[in-house]
Amino acid sequence: MNTISMRDIFFDAVYSEAKKDRNIIIISADMGAPALDKFRRDLKKQFINVGIAEENMVTVASGLALAGKKVFIYAIMPFVTSRCYEMIKVDLSLMNLPVTVVGVGAGFSYDDSGPTHHSTEDMAIMRTLPNMTVLSPSDIFMTARFAKMACGMAGPSYVRLDREVLPTIYDKDDDFSSGLSRLKSGKDLMIISTGNMVHIALDAAKKLSMHSIACGVIDLYKVKPINSALLLKNIAGIKRVVTLEEHLISGGLGSAIAEVLADNNRMVPLKRLAVPDKYYYAYGGRKNIQTLCRLDAKSVTKEVLDWLGEERKT
Repeated sequence: MNTISMRDIFFDAVYSEAKKDRNIIIISADMGAPALDKFRRDLKKQFINVGIAEENMVTVASGLALAGKKVFIYAIMPFVTSRCYEMIKVDLSLMNLPVTVVGVGAGFSYDDSGPTHHSTEDMAIMRTLPNMTVLSPSDIFMTARFAKMACGMAGPSYVRLDREVLPTIYDKDDDFSSGLSRLKSGKDLMIISTGNMVHIALDAAKKLSMHSIACGVIDLYKVKPINSALLLKNIAGIKRVVTLEEHLISGGLGSAIAEVLADNNRMVPLKRLAVPDKYYYAYGGRKNIQTLCRLDAKSVTKEVLDWLGEERKT
């Protein structure tokens, strides 16, 4: 049973690299984490806390990157993406600098904090930026590997970390360079998901099998650039595709998959399951909000069954 958060495993991996490379710098916007205490204690010259000044954090990072440093900037997800968007565009994306934007709190991770802390538009805005790599891990082994990969990237990247402690899917020695993994095969239907929702996709696929539906699952962890050739290969012969994400329906994973299908003239029925076009002021925890959005495994199963029923009628 995994008891380690994505945040801590990520910065533990960066710490291991930073001990060997003095050019690796962590900048925090007044965010604490047990894994960062080691930087403060052992690598004081490689850790900067800029305070609650996220936009300034991006500018400081760009200056350090121009001086030859490999920089990681870290804050709660909405505050390091949408709040800093112009700075990320101009200071990082435009100049193609090796700075990794690390956001914690994907989707409804900060459930009871409301829409100010929910991150349901980050993939849409970050994947539009030229030169930006967008990584969305689904377990800690993938997260640790992404940390090491980010240390060697020549341009800007964005890593979206879940706040919840998630079960493991992969092994620690797995390679994630391909950008996606087919976790389950199925000829009738393929669910393409990312991040924490991969776990719900696997649960829904199991429930659908009880209805004699052979449902596969793809974990698409590199949201940009998408490995289109491998994705298309993995859905070849599949009758229908469903995308599943804890993100607004506009511009996220579903939109990205629709673009790949359209650009490659792949005519396959597509159903996008995502957060409806609204904000959620709701309590009762993350699972309750997912149920309200019909993104829990039971609701996803029903949505797919209803869709297949309509498809079969036509």
